[in-house]
Amino acid sequence: MALTWNRSIEWDTDDWRRFAACRDTDPDLFFPIGTTGPAVDQIAAAKRVCAACEAQSPCLEFALITNQEAGVWGGTSEEERRKLRKSWLAQRRRAS
Repeated sequence: MALTWNRSIEWDTDDWRRFAACRDTDPDLFFPIGTTGPAVDQIAAAKRVCAACEAQSPCLEFALITNQEAGVWGGTSEEERRKLRKSWLAQRRRAS
């Protein structure tokens, strides 16, 4: 998946969240406490919801652009998003 990293979606007018599979899921599932023990299973369960979601890409794009540091967004964990964002920021610095 190629991330464009530009605001290609008007978050307030055509809201991707209307189509999000997590809409009908307990939000606590997507915000586990920690990254070990029971949280590992919780993160995996949240990612399964994301995997079946038609809004996965715009959700991830939103999380990266708005720097969502906590929880599972767009099928990615906190650590996975940190790596994606770090890579993106490095590419932007090299391009400048």
